[in-house]
Amino acid sequence: MGCQSIIMNHTVPPSLEDLETLAAGVLQNMPEELLRHCESLVILVEDMVDETTQGDLNIDDPFELLAIYKSGKEISPGIERKIANDDDVLVLYRRSLLDVWCETGEDLQSVLRQIIIEELGQYFEFSEDDVQDMTDRHYQGGL
Repeated sequence: MGCQSIIMNHTVPPSLEDLETLAAGVLQNMPEELLRHCESLVILVEDMVDETTQGDLNIDDPFELLAIYKSGKEISPGIERKIANDDDVLVLYRRSLLDVWCETGEDLQSVLRQIIIEELGQYFEFSEDDVQDMTDRHYQGGL
């Protein structure tokens, strides 16, 4: 039986480790359409987007980026190898996520769920309607 972490109320902002634990739980309950793309997905939480990624994506405000999916095949944005040399990684940006959490007042797990569904859905080229449907089903407990 594996070890499971439970996160209760926070009196301080959630740490990188807290968010990794929450995100791993969210990932286990993703819509089936997305799960088949996530067999070897690694979740990484960083405090802020690094300058290189920010420049590569041409983002002025680092708080605009909540998450990014990086394929193990990717050499640089838009250029991929035929065979993956690394794991696929979903990078979540803690400070940006916490801002959204505070602005919306929603449950942190719900915020993470929506962001993860949207990022994976966009990367795997699901339509906006499909992503919205997955998010709605997830909120209604339909998964």
